[in-house]
Amino acid sequence: MSDMTNAFNGPGPDAVFAAALAEGRFMLQQCDDCKKYVFYPRVLCPHCGSPELTWQPASGQGAVYSTTVVRRKPEQGGDYNVALVDLAEGPRMMSRVDGIPPHEVFIGLAVRAHIIDDPKKGKLLVFTPAQGGVA
Repeated sequence: MSDMTNAFNGPGPDAVFAAALAEGRFMLQQCDDCKKYVFYPRVLCPHCGSPELTWQPASGQGAVYSTTVVRRKPEQGGDYNVALVDLAEGPRMMSRVDGIPPHEVFIGLAVRAHIIDDPKKGKLLVFTPAQGGVA
């Protein structure tokens, strides 16, 4: 039997990500071995398997890869979009684009990350259109 040890000590990677958001910081993991960025937070690099992941400040820049409009009645909050965003660092994440009507979000739209305080969900990472609009 091999010598198995815990790959990390302390809070798990999701808790570290959430704590950074609570402090107003958008952080991504970067592998010390292959140098690729990782999202969603993990214990091992999905690219090379290394446990050597460190937290780095994210640029917050990205582009919409895919988007859809979720339809809701006005009394339930109205329509909103769900978007997959390709971050400048490489990973893709699911979020939403605020600041424009949901049906105006388009593939290729340049976006910038913002941390908001949602009364029901706490700190959330959302995006708004960046200056210039197209990535």
